[in-house]
Amino acid sequence: MIAPQTPPNEAARLQSLHAMGILDTEAEERFDRLTRIANRLFDVPIALVSLVDENRQWFKSCVGLDVPETTRDISFCGHAILRDELMVVEDATADVRFQDNPLVTGMPHVRFYAGCPLDAGEGLHVGTLCLIDTKPRRFSAADRKMLADLGAMVQQELRALALANTDELTQLTNRRGFFALGKQVMELCNRLHKPVSLIFFDLDGFKGINDRFGHTEGDAALKAFAKLLQGSFRASDVVARLGGDEFAVMLSGTPEVDLPTTLRRFYETLHSHNRQAALGYDLACSAGTVQLNSEMDFTFEALVDAADRQMYLEKKYKSA
Repeated sequence: MIAPQTPPNEAARLQSLHAMGILDTEAEERFDRLTRIANRLFDVPIALVSLVDENRQWFKSCVGLDVPETTRDISFCGHAILRDELMVVEDATADVRFQDNPLVTGMPHVRFYAGCPLDAGEGLHVGTLCLIDTKPRRFSAADRKMLADLGAMVQQELRALALANTDELTQLTNRRGFFALGKQVMELCNRLHKPVSLIFFDLDGFKGINDRFGHTEGDAALKAFAKLLQGSFRASDVVARLGGDEFAVMLSGTPEVDLPTTLRRFYETLHSHNRQAALGYDLACSAGTVQLNSEMDFTFEALVDAADRQMYLEKKYKSA
């Protein structure tokens, strides 16, 4: 068996996938309808909308399987997202990449696979619409065209979902997406007994930038701050613009002692940006931090509110 390689754009790919807020969500008719169509048109026992996360492939929609996910290292879809065109395996037992794969040698005994990569935009393949059969089969040019057309329909639904959860100016996750994704991350951390941390940022003196330099420059400042946040935190951290000049970062699995260090590194990056940009104003911010462990009974909304209050205490202290 050959495990799939990691795409060169993996960090951006994962960020795009996570920003959708779709992982571990309930079934939706708009996706289930398309897997049912694929199942019927191609007469295959299994049809999936598979999303490839960091270490797993998770099925947003599934016909013919009773498991919600598998590990990424044995996934066919992990290979399919590495290419722009369809990946077709007519007989997995004759393919060196898959012939001893546990999904081939054991249940569900995959023999045929066809996967259409799903592009979230800018070549970021977040998953596939795929067909699986338990016997080898041919896949004609007409079949390929039909699967590509269905894949485009799934892709359209994913992009609509991404747009609804994305801030238009900064291209960060917006408030709606942050609350949807944040709740999922918090529940997952609780199940795995991992800590979760939240940093709430508010720009200092942003109104002065707008008043003195105009709203176009104010927008540029927001975009610059967003870019600095994205570059300073991990790809697995959820970075969002909550509205106006308020931003938030949710970190999973970060020990509390690491938070001051993490925040200090960001401030160093911010100061370096100000020195190099020399725009006549500096980007500055106040930040509030809160961490929870799995034993604490907190809602995600309460976590955000607590970090917000901590941020305002810092802002009040700085203005005193």
